Amino acid sequence: MKLKRIGVDLAKNVFQVHGVDHREKAVWRKRLPRDRWLQAVTEVAEPGCEIGMEACGGAHHWARQLQARGFRVKLMAPQYVKPYIPRNKNDARDAQGICEAMSRPSMTFVPIKTVEQQDMQAVHRIRTGLVEQRTAKGNQIRGLVAEYGLVAPKELSSLRCAIPRWLEDPDNGLSVRFRHLLDGLWRDLVLLDERVAELEREITIMAKTDAAAVRLQQLRGVGPMIATALVAAMGDARQYTNGRQLAASLGLTPAQHSSGGKEKLLGISKRGNAYVRALLVHGARAMLRTAASKDDALSRWVTRLAERSHPNVACVALANKTARMAWAMLRHGTDYQPALAAA
Repeated sequence: MKLKRIGVDLAKNVFQVHGVDHREKAVWRKRLPRDRWLQAVTEVAEPGCEIGMEACGGAHHWARQLQARGFRVKLMAPQYVKPYIPRNKNDARDAQGICEAMSRPSMTFVPIKTVEQQDMQAVHRIRTGLVEQRTAKGNQIRGLVAEYGLVAPKELSSLRCAIPRWLEDPDNGLSVRFRHLLDGLWRDLVLLDERVAELEREITIMAKTDAAAVRLQQLRGVGPMIATALVAAMGDARQYTNGRQLAASLGLTPAQHSSGGKEKLLGISKRGNAYVRALLVHGARAMLRTAASKDDALSRWVTRLAERSHPNVACVALANKTARMAWAMLRHGTDYQPALAAA
């Protein structure tokens, strides 16, 4: 039994495999426990065999383990695998669909992340979660003090200054019990601020030590946060043929609804990595704010664009261009070239 491809349906404790030979005939179907499935694959398949999996939780870890054993691993987005899964979904048919999907010549594959990329991604995800918790904590405080007749400021920085004043004011109508509760909420908010600041320092350190992130920070509107997020998301960018593919994967290109030879372009698609897209747009907005006072080609280009269209349109266009330049710098290992930025 010589296997050509193996589709693996990952799970927490039980993995389903589906292997086909060179005649595309299913010759190996098995349900394997987590602690023995790698050994079983190694015993049955020869090095160089293609193994496909959905890009889900744990997929990058298993992909690195399989690559270390000499297998060629292909990860696919689950939405691209779904059309190949037969009716009456179960683990066996999921593995069969994965095995079929990875054989399609038009299939798009997900690059396997390194441990360093996953470290960067983990820092960003933890920080994002903490920022969301901090925002929720601020909203909770605003809602609670409103019941006591206090109007909380909208900005989080102003709220931080207002809470100590409320706690010290004996005539604002707050009860002793609620003052104690508000003091606890205040400590929670301070702790979240400290954790976010700690992770931002970690991101700054990574941005200084990673060569690709250092190179990306030459771009206008790209700092440690955006540079490390881009490296974590796309690595060396070899999975994209050109910069437009990267911009499209981030949802920074127009969606299309064309038919009968008539092309109809809509607003940006907003597909793909929403976090990286938001960072790029915010960085472009910061760059646009100072572009009028600068005389380089890119600043003149985005300033003219903002004058004849809405500033938000100019921000998205600049984010699109930044993504394309980031692809070129990572793909070819080059530095930022201002003369080509507005070409």
